[in-house]
Amino acid sequence: MIEFTEASINKLALHRISLEEENSFVSDEIIEIVNEEEEETLKRIFLKSFQSNSITYEFKHEIDIELNTLLKLAKNIYNGDSFLRKSKSIYQHLKAVSKHPNIKDGDLFIVKFDEVKINNKFYEALGIYKIENKESFIETSTNRKGEIGINYRKGIGSKRLDKACLIIFTEDPFTVLIIDNNSSETDYWQNEFLKVELRNDNVNNTNQFLSLAKSYVTQQLPTEFEVSRAEQIDLLNRSVEYFKTHDNFEKKEFEKEVLQDVGIIKSFRNFDSTYKEENAIEIADDFSISPQAVKKQARVFKSVLKLDKNFHIYIHGDRELIEQGVEKDGRKYYKIYFETES
Repeated sequence: MIEFTEASINKLALHRISLEEENSFVSDEIIEIVNEEEEETLKRIFLKSFQSNSITYEFKHEIDIELNTLLKLAKNIYNGDSFLRKSKSIYQHLKAVSKHPNIKDGDLFIVKFDEVKINNKFYEALGIYKIENKESFIETSTNRKGEIGINYRKGIGSKRLDKACLIIFTEDPFTVLIIDNNSSETDYWQNEFLKVELRNDNVNNTNQFLSLAKSYVTQQLPTEFEVSRAEQIDLLNRSVEYFKTHDNFEKKEFEKEVLQDVGIIKSFRNFDSTYKEENAIEIADDFSISPQAVKKQARVFKSVLKLDKNFHIYIHGDRELIEQGVEKDGRKYYKIYFETES
């Protein structure tokens, strides 16, 4: 969905943010990128982490979307206002919402990108990064005598980003991608600094419906029907297979092809309604399927049948090739049919 091969860095500003005023620093200069190697390094650090991010957001506000502070500042930059001056305003906004005593100090990078590709179209984008934890590395050097040595340093490298967002200037509304690691103690990045909600697009519809289907099969279905673990796995496999083999999702078609049983379909519809209400989400009844979201979700759809501590059976295909039974002495068994082994 998102590609950065042709992306380039237009402008870059760096500030230092801290709860202690004496440790804060606001730069008055744009960072100059000297050569192509430096730019490629910066792109790798600032953009690579977003490539596996399939969840998209958009800005929100309780009263009026135009009152969202970060959205307003991002629009200013997009419309050509002074990048450095607005980067300082972004710094001030982040500092204003950083009230929790557990919030760490960090380097604040603000980067303007060109040629970010999403859904086969190119857009400008704004990246905001707060680096709280630096990694250790060694630097080798030689002196005039030909002696070699090493220096121990801390810096920013390939380690995952602590907190970041990428605002892609798509047609209204803008598309926002988020990284928020080390967020167990505070939630200010997403809820106070960004103020965003899930975007109503094919990526999130795909993600959310597959999560809903998985919750129904693993949690609700066994409470209403007598189903074996193998039958649950079969339903999970059919759910993923539907999304892998269709370009568009249609709810009634999914129910007919995957759930099949009238009673299960009725039960699923009741669960669907409750699930969306409890999680405060909306999922369209038909939408274009996101292959990237399917690929990511398929990893958590477990197809492993665990039997005590002795056996694990991986079920990937035809449910008719496995039978369950009970011996006269009470021992349970599965009978598996196959043509070849390897």
